[in-house]
Amino acid sequence: MKSVRILIADDHAVVRRGLRALLETQRGWTVCGEARNGSEAVQKAEQHQPDIVILDIGMPELNGVVATVRIREVAPQTRVLVLTMHSSEELIQSCLRAGAQGYVLKSDAEQELVLAVEALILHRTFFTQAASNVVLDSLREKQNGGSEEALVGRLTWREREIMQLLAEGRTNKEVGVTLGIGTRTVESHRQNLMSKLHLRTASDLVRYAIRKKLIEP
Repeated sequence: MKSVRILIADDHAVVRRGLRALLETQRGWTVCGEARNGSEAVQKAEQHQPDIVILDIGMPELNGVVATVRIREVAPQTRVLVLTMHSSEELIQSCLRAGAQGYVLKSDAEQELVLAVEALILHRTFFTQAASNVVLDSLREKQNGGSEEALVGRLTWREREIMQLLAEGRTNKEVGVTLGIGTRTVESHRQNLMSKLHLRTASDLVRYAIRKKLIEP
C-alpha cells in the first residue's frame, strides 16, 4: 500500500490528538506534522510537502480559507481537506475558490474523515452530505450581485489576511511585521477593505469577522 503523509492543522490540541489517533489506524498513513494556526500550517506544508493537509477554518493568524490559498502556492501537489464545524454556504464556496478538494463537518468526522482522505488520495473531491447540499442549492440559485457574499468576493486574499489580523486586535505595525509589509501598506489595505465592506469602525470589523467565523467570539 502506498504511504500517505498527512499534516493536521487545528488550534485545539485535543482535536489534533484525536485526528492523529484516527488517521494512524490506517495502514500506511502517517501524520508527518501538526500546526496550531494558519501560518504554521503553511510553513509546515512547505517544509514537509504532505500528500494531504487537514485543516480547520477558524484558526488564529491565518484562517483556513487563506491558509488553503497559501498551501496551494507552496505545496502545489498537496491536496487540502477542510474539517470544520461550520456549514455556511459562503464558507464552503470560499474554500472551493481557495482550492480545497474536500469539506467535512467535524460532527461527521468519525464516519467520513477516512473516506474523505481516501477520496483525495485518488485525486477525487469529497464533501460531507450537508456541504454537498449547500453547494447544490447554490448552483440552483442565481447569485445576487448585491449580496454580502458578493462583497466578500471582492476582497483580495491579502485584504482577507489583514482583516483577520486586525480583528484579532493587532495594530497596523504588528500586522506589517507578521506579513512582512510596511505599515503604510497595511493602512492602505485596511482602508480598501473597510470601504469594500461598508464598515466604518474597528468594532464593525471585529463584529463582521466574528459573524463570518474568521475569529472566535
